[in-house]
Amino acid sequence: MRTSIATVSLSGSLTEKLTAASRAGFDGVEIFENDLLASRLAPEEVRERCADLGLSIDLYQPMRDIEGVPEEEFGRNLRRARHKFEVMRRLGAGTVLVCSSVHPLAVDDDDLAARQLSRLADMAQEFGVRVAYEALAWGRHVSTYDHAWQIVERADHPALGTCLDSFHILSRASDPKGIEDIPGEKIFFLQLADAPLLAMDVLQWSRHYRCFPGQGGFDVAGLVGHVLRAGYDGPLSLEVFNDVFRQAEAGPTAVDAHRSLLVLQEALGLADLPGAVVPTGVAFAELVTPDAEPVSEVLGALGFARTARHRSKPVDLWQQGEARVLVNTGPAARREGTGLAAIGLESPDPAGAARRAEALLAPVLPRRRAADDVPLDAVAAPDGTELFFCATGWPELPDWRGDFEDLRHTATDSGVMRVDHLALVQPWHHFDEAALFHRSVLGLSAQESVDVADPYGLLRSRAVTNADGSVRIALSVGAAPSDDTVHAQHIALATDDVVAAARRFLAAGGRLLPIPANYYDDLAARFEFTDGELETYRELGILYDRDAHGEFRHCYTRTVGRVFFELVQRDGGHRGYGAQNAPVRLAAQHLTGG
Repeated sequence: MRTSIATVSLSGSLTEKLTAASRAGFDGVEIFENDLLASRLAPEEVRERCADLGLSIDLYQPMRDIEGVPEEEFGRNLRRARHKFEVMRRLGAGTVLVCSSVHPLAVDDDDLAARQLSRLADMAQEFGVRVAYEALAWGRHVSTYDHAWQIVERADHPALGTCLDSFHILSRASDPKGIEDIPGEKIFFLQLADAPLLAMDVLQWSRHYRCFPGQGGFDVAGLVGHVLRAGYDGPLSLEVFNDVFRQAEAGPTAVDAHRSLLVLQEALGLADLPGAVVPTGVAFAELVTPDAEPVSEVLGALGFARTARHRSKPVDLWQQGEARVLVNTGPAARREGTGLAAIGLESPDPAGAARRAEALLAPVLPRRRAADDVPLDAVAAPDGTELFFCATGWPELPDWRGDFEDLRHTATDSGVMRVDHLALVQPWHHFDEAALFHRSVLGLSAQESVDVADPYGLLRSRAVTNADGSVRIALSVGAAPSDDTVHAQHIALATDDVVAAARRFLAAGGRLLPIPANYYDDLAARFEFTDGELETYRELGILYDRDAHGEFRHCYTRTVGRVFFELVQRDGGHRGYGAQNAPVRLAAQHLTGG
């Protein structure tokens, strides 16, 4: 289906918004009136610019407070409308959005509303314009889609139809099944937005918290299914009011927006995309650093050994059990400092995973590769982390370790078995985009978002996982984003005995994050422990949590640059990440500088 986006959904000037929409692959746009008013381009120039960019102008919006008003007021509305229709003629826009009235003089009279909308449609028809009447969820007298349709049906005018908006319908918990009773040719336009499920005033909810389909809690796909069964054949158009999107760069936001519609169409059986290739494990985590010594000291204390070196690049492979960490001291490290730059994801079909990513607007990154290097494709996650699709020990697939020369160093058993999860801090404007990216491109399942108290605000976190938990990525965004010691990324390492692993780490010269004594006093009140157990946790700085599935014990190393490590022991199928303990960890990192 054709895709469109309202210019209000993107930041920047009208020219910048149009360019971003075109480059992202949209077929058309809704021109928001304020964007036109603030533009130096005349309507004819906007029309030409859209044509040059391959964009149709699918809607001009909004026209407010038209119907259900006293005759004198309606006369003024018609004069206003005539001017708008003339602008639309110059723009080449054929449909105008009319929102249900919130005017204080509006009366609850469907017959009056229908007559006035019919008169408006008479005038619109003179200009070759259609009127799409939409029920605002906070409309004074018309606030549901079925009520709006009743008025349109009563007016019975060929140039008058309805506009359906997923937010206005789903925010009121209206049953969208009734949409199928509306003739498809009378659904003039469809606007789509998702939103997190919040208990708040619906106007504020709409104005600040809308997001793209798949990023919130609404069943947008289900609603679109009803609209299509009614016979609608117009574009799928996004209208998203969101404070974050309107401050972020227009280009990436437009790409994220178009990706959401591709995923939506796939869910509806309207798009034939390459199937998701769900990763089956973590092959490696790659750290970049200008100075390998501090990172090497931490890895050595954790029991890792430097087992191999890349043939042509300054990259070392450190390994303990099935956990692998690459340490890269190349040019990027000198620019960016120490941090987590890339993740290798085990894939049963690396080429298929890359095709899926490219179909969802995540192109394979160009790489400097020697002639005999193993082919290894990577894409960039929204936060810039490179995600490699690779194979480790698959007989029928090239093994990425073939690029490394064995140093014949063997790690001694430290209790570390594998990577339990990776925690990636997102730029403040990419949190929702990141969740959709990992779910749609990688085929991971997203868990519920949780809020964690940080000493300087709230931190939002959302985990994405595969079915068996062999890939777990915790995405977070929070307060004080400039504080790298607190909002550093980290690598969590699985062990079956965190106490023993922590003692080995300390004995090898490692430093663990100290935890305040008050935490353990509270722990004693919340849980019962065996004799000496709590004292051991207090001594080592081990945190503890328990849920219906099992127990979770974990502790943290001190931060190196923008990365730290976590030792994790899961017992009984615990599925969490220690969110209950996160405020304590964050406060401790603030106090100690990491």
